[in-house]
Amino acid sequence: QVQLVESGGGLVQAGGSLTLSCAASGLTFSRSFMAWFRQDTGKEREFVAYIFGSGSSTAYADSVKGRFAISRDNAKNTVYLQMNKLKPEDTAAYYCAAARNTNLISTRSSRFDYWGQGTQVTVSS
Repeated sequence: QVQLVESGGGLVQAGGSLTLSCAASGLTFSRSFMAWFRQDTGKEREFVAYIFGSGSSTAYADSVKGRFAISRDNAKNTVYLQMNKLKPEDTAAYYCAAARNTNLISTRSSRFDYWGQGTQVTVSS
């Protein structure tokens, strides 16, 4: 049974930083394509960042490029999202996701099979 458990969300002032973690179990983590998505109330879930299983390649949404960094520790089965220079528009529930297809490269939420429960990030102005 695959489980993804996010942590690290909270309330932060604009300009501040947070680091989210996603602990995974039940999958071959080092081969798993992982991503972070976010969803604000009343809006569609949107792609934030992804990382290859090896960690060799990453990609970001334009809205977070240069401010967020995705990384992973395959020894700990954990993926991270370092968020810097946070803005009020970054406020959302953040979800990590994994795909059964180890060859997947996608920014579309529908292509991912496993999801965490989400962690709330609120940025005050």
